[in-house]
This record gives sequence, C-alpha cells and structure tokens, in this order.
Amino acid sequence: MPPVHFPAMTATCKTLSVIMPCYNEGNTLHLIVERVLAADTLGLTMELIIVDDGSEDGSGERVETLAEEHPEIHAVRHSINQGKGAALRTGIAQATGDIVLIQDADLEYDPNEYPKLLQPIIAQQADVVYGSRFRGGEAVRVLYFWHSVGNWTLTTLSNMFTDLNLTDMETCYKAFRREIIQRLDLKENRFGIEPEITAKISRLEPRPRVFEVGISYSGRTYAEGKKINWKDGMRAVYCIVKYNRSSQ
Repeated sequence: MPPVHFPAMTATCKTLSVIMPCYNEGNTLHLIVERVLAADTLGLTMELIIVDDGSEDGSGERVETLAEEHPEIHAVRHSINQGKGAALRTGIAQATGDIVLIQDADLEYDPNEYPKLLQPIIAQQADVVYGSRFRGGEAVRVLYFWHSVGNWTLTTLSNMFTDLNLTDMETCYKAFRREIIQRLDLKENRFGIEPEITAKISRLEPRPRVFEVGISYSGRTYAEGKKINWKDGMRAVYCIVKYNRSSQ
C-alpha cells in the first residue's frame, strides 16, 4: 500500500458518523437507537447509519420507521444476509462524518462511553481509538471463560503480526478519522473484519496513532442472541495471517 499523508485533525472537526450493522435485533433496536441519539458526542453533529443486513424479524421495517422519525438516521437495507463485515463496509462507504464510530445494534456496548472514544481524536492525540473490555476500571459482565481465552489468543496473535500492544482487538467499539477507515480496502463479510481492520491499519504509512480506552461491557449469552461462534474464531486466525502477510 503506497504511503499517504493524513491531514491534521483540527478544531474544525464537527461531525460524527455512527455505523450500526443490524441483523434480527428487533428486541433491542429501539432502545439502542434511543441511547445512541442521546449520547454525548462532545459537540459533534451525528449521523446514524443503520445497515439492516437482511433481517427476518422485522428489524428492517423498524429501521425505516426510525429513519422517518429521526432525520439524523440513514436507513440502508441488504436484500439478503451477508454478515457483519459486509454491513460495516456498506455503512463505512456512506459515512460523511469527520470521525467514524462503530456501534452494534444489541445492548452489549454503552453509547454513554462515546466521549472516551472521541476525545483522543478530537484532541489530535489519536487517529484510531479502540474501546477495550480488558483495560480495567469499568463494569464487565462475567460470561464464558473460553471466549475470554479465545479473545486473548486472537489479540496476542494479531499483536505479534502488527507489533501493536492492543488488549482487545475483537472489540466492537472502534473510532477512526474517516479518511483512514475509508482508505482501507476491506474484504471480509463476517466477524473476520475485526482482525482485517487492525492488520490494514497497522500497514498504513505513516502508521496511524492508535489508542485504547477502557470501556464497560454487558455481553449476551447465546440464548439472549449472541451470534459469534467457534468457526468465526478459526476464520479470525486465518484473517490475521492473511491480511498481515499480503497487500490485499
């Protein structure tokens, strides 16, 4: 990837794009949208891009209704389910904000923590900010032991390739200067997009300034709607190796 020089973030930064992939989240959609729209964005004007990824529970229709009620919401629909990565790619391509932030449509991540993610970028300290569930200091729901082992393993493997010292590569909460995330040629359709993003950010020249901040986490059980599985973990390993060793 050829070198690119990113313009300095200045005090004129005014807008935020929140990208929300959605698949069969009818039970939580209205509540999470309410929380996002009420979040403290440190003075940034928000656009909320909700990408319904072929939901079968009426979520797509709910998204369109919400967009009619709230002018800051932009509704996008995939005709068939393609995966979280595909939904993120669609949303990122449409983002117009100075900063782009990723938000899941469930209730695992709290929009009240947006200031933590936005402040380092607004203050011109960071170009990319990851919200870590393992930095400490915040409430985290106790769930699956082997998930935590898997996350640690994937993050460590990713760090070995990228030479970053992240504690939570797989986190949903990531914020970027828009010109950085839109420069990445992302390919993955499912959860493999997380290690792909990290790999491709680490390969940019000059390397963006990456920060981590501690966040809370109210994880779901599978009975409550959690979707990631062991196959996604295996795909993540493949993506870590693939995107750190190629120019794709």
